[in-house]
Amino acid sequence: MHLHLLQHSPHQGPARLADWLSSMGHSHTVFHLAAGELPPRLADCDALVLLDGPAGPLDPADQPWLKRERRLVERALDSHKPLLGIGYGARLIAEALGAVVARGRCAEVGWHRVTLAAESPLDLPEQFEAFMWHRDVFALPEDAVTLGGSEASPLQGFSWDGGRVIGLLCHLEATPESVAALLEHGPRPDGHADSPHAQPDEALLADPQRFVKLAPLLDRLLSQWLRPLAA
Repeated sequence: MHLHLLQHSPHQGPARLADWLSSMGHSHTVFHLAAGELPPRLADCDALVLLDGPAGPLDPADQPWLKRERRLVERALDSHKPLLGIGYGARLIAEALGAVVARGRCAEVGWHRVTLAAESPLDLPEQFEAFMWHRDVFALPEDAVTLGGSEASPLQGFSWDGGRVIGLLCHLEATPESVAALLEHGPRPDGHADSPHAQPDEALLADPQRFVKLAPLLDRLLSQWLRPLAA
């Protein structure tokens, strides 16, 4: 199958997600919207991924691709194709589903424990550690199912339409290289310096095993998300 990946920042790419797709024999195209590329046609892919991107309000004045991408998200929601959003991408999906998208009470940066909700349809451990890099959050869209939460962000993700559509705040795709790029190019999520849920920069890359443990989580998430296409 072929996937379209929409990238909204030069330093927030697909990371391990691209490696997983290649290892599974799936092709993909990354569209660099921040570099002026236009969002693709939905008809040209089997599934769509909206990657992380700029913090703050979803504002077409600062994000010139946003109007076109919003239309693409609406078409994807109305289709039967799998749709996955991470960070910025999840906010776009939540907004399109009518949920409130706003600034959270504090920044969440670094490695934090996520507790899976009892009603979550995802085949993931009851508790797992994931990488966080956000201040902005979203409410649970109507008819969506919560995936679980962390201490700082009670809603870390949601699924909609039987799991065809997934939105995630946390980053299961993170690698040492992707986190190093965030640290090098920034900016940090707003309010990180005063947040009790923001770890210091040196802690983010201190334990390589944390990234290793993310790999099977990403595998389980993506395998379940794309399972209907493989059937």
